[in-house]
Amino acid sequence: MSEASDIAPTLAASAACFRGGKVLIAKRVKPSLWSLPGGRLEPGETLAETAMRELFEETGVTARAVGLAGQTEVIRKDRNGAIVARYQIHAFAARWIAGEAAPGPEAAAVAWVEPEEITAYNATEGLLPIVLEARRLLTA
Repeated sequence: MSEASDIAPTLAASAACFRGGKVLIAKRVKPSLWSLPGGRLEPGETLAETAMRELFEETGVTARAVGLAGQTEVIRKDRNGAIVARYQIHAFAARWIAGEAAPGPEAAAVAWVEPEEITAYNATEGLLPIVLEARRLLTA
């Protein structure tokens, strides 16, 4: 079995995009969990640029990154418990600019929700604290 330290983390970024007090969440196609729109860092991008690009690609929404709301690490394992992937995800607070959210190839569904409603969704672990910090950054 691999140890987490044996696999270099893939850098990724996501966006906690707010509009009218609600945050945009997306239901991933794989794995089937609700989370913030986001994805892998591409060469030449900053993490904030990655978050805004992924937000647009996944939902059609344009936003402006305001600040880093938090970071988390996701470790994926196979059926036998062997580590197959490791991601270091930086979540940015973002303010909606334009676009009506719609699902894309990587998002089976999208929803604008009150942050406290996230607990009613089958969401990625640790999502609520990051969303609450993003809201704090946007209202500070």
